[in-house]
Amino acid sequence: MISKLPKWVEVGALILALVAGFVNAIGLLSFEHQAVSHLSGTATLLGVGMIKGSVLGLVHVLGVLVSFLVGSCIAGFLLNSSALKLGRHYDTALFIEAFLLLGALWLLSEGSGYGHFLASAACGLQNALATTYSGAIVRTTHVTGIFTDLGIMFGRFFRGEPLDKRKAKLFLLIIAGFIIGGCLGAWFFIQFAFLALLVPSTICILLAVTYRVYSHRITE
Repeated sequence: MISKLPKWVEVGALILALVAGFVNAIGLLSFEHQAVSHLSGTATLLGVGMIKGSVLGLVHVLGVLVSFLVGSCIAGFLLNSSALKLGRHYDTALFIEAFLLLGALWLLSEGSGYGHFLASAACGLQNALATTYSGAIVRTTHVTGIFTDLGIMFGRFFRGEPLDKRKAKLFLLIIAGFIIGGCLGAWFFIQFAFLALLVPSTICILLAVTYRVYSHRITE
């Protein structure tokens, strides 16, 4: 059960969802209007593009899809277990995510759509940090599944089954974090253009440092 997860999971999930919403808002508001934190719409664009799109557009959309996969592969290489446990390479993954976002900042500021590839890889990496733990599917870069799971939980509750309050709280925090991140990302992008990506990259670095210090203190 999710009750077995450590208390810092809620805080981490909230912050990571905020980061994803922030990055996705910048992708949607930029010159290509490209979502990067989830792939459903992008995969649809690929299908539509095969019928009526340009070759360059198809290559770009395919690049975003492959980049997300590459980011997930990096997480899979670093994290060799599905157990949520201190001491794993979560900090390393977060440092890599920050580096990818900084690379995206540079490329997008130079007018290169390749920056979307790095941003998508960063989101794929982040999304793979938390897979299935104690019966809870934790995804921080999109909220479709979260809304679905929450709806199922409430439906069962209205049928008379007990509500897993901690799981519901986790899902609500992820939804709130993603929406708040989208609001902040839009505001910062309007004010600072692609320099806004300094915010999520800095958050990832701070999370990585905090996690490393905390894990070292607990395991000593």
